[in-house]
Amino acid sequence: MYRPVILRKWFCSLSTLVMGIYTAHYAMGLWRLQFSADDGHDVLYTNLIYYNKKLLISYNSTEEKFIGYTEEAMKIADKRTLENSMQYISETMKIVDAAAPQEPQVRVFSTKTGSSDHPGILVCSAYSFYPKLLTLTWFRNEEEVTSGVTFTDEMSNGNWLYQKHSYLEYTPTAADHISCMVEHASLRTPKLYPWENFPESRRNKLIVGTGGLLLGLAFIIVGVVYYIKHMRGENGLQGAKGLCTHLPFVTTCP
Repeated sequence: MYRPVILRKWFCSLSTLVMGIYTAHYAMGLWRLQFSADDGHDVLYTNLIYYNKKLLISYNSTEEKFIGYTEEAMKIADKRTLENSMQYISETMKIVDAAAPQEPQVRVFSTKTGSSDHPGILVCSAYSFYPKLLTLTWFRNEEEVTSGVTFTDEMSNGNWLYQKHSYLEYTPTAADHISCMVEHASLRTPKLYPWENFPESRRNKLIVGTGGLLLGLAFIIVGVVYYIKHMRGENGLQGAKGLCTHLPFVTTCP
């Protein structure tokens, strides 16, 4: 998604000039986009076509129609050329609509380094944003961090979207709360993205491992209880057999 930088009103015009080499005729097409809203969607599109300094055809997106100013131009405006031009304008307006600010996708993560002073680096990466200007700021325990910070310039993705990265050298402590603040035209207010010093993947592995351990412990407890009850039952039976009274032709047990 992309858009021109929009203030209160922005005017964008594109002119094309075609010169006939042999006949020396002069033709000009003027396309104009007038933005009257900050969100980039309230747009007036006009198209003017001149031939030998004479206005032939005009188009206004508010009226959604072509106007011919000469007899031949009126015929052209009524033919299939009009449909093709309308299709072109429709595609152009899609581009204009798509030119709204694109909110960045932000990721904050850690990576290791070979330095003993700073065993790790925090990375704040912003992807797929528009317009180009974006600011990344590090905070540690709600205080801005300026030392040990490096960053890249805004880099183009090749599709009119941009990415930017900032790096913070750190010595991890359990008490630190570190976050990356992003400022961009697509955000009404700056947005904070906290760093989770215990990644979700590791947390999930711990949960699975703990669950397996508890399940195994439960089986062990059940087995021990069963074993104890079984042993008590055998001991009780043997004790009862010891109390049996043997009489002639009869044996009685309690």
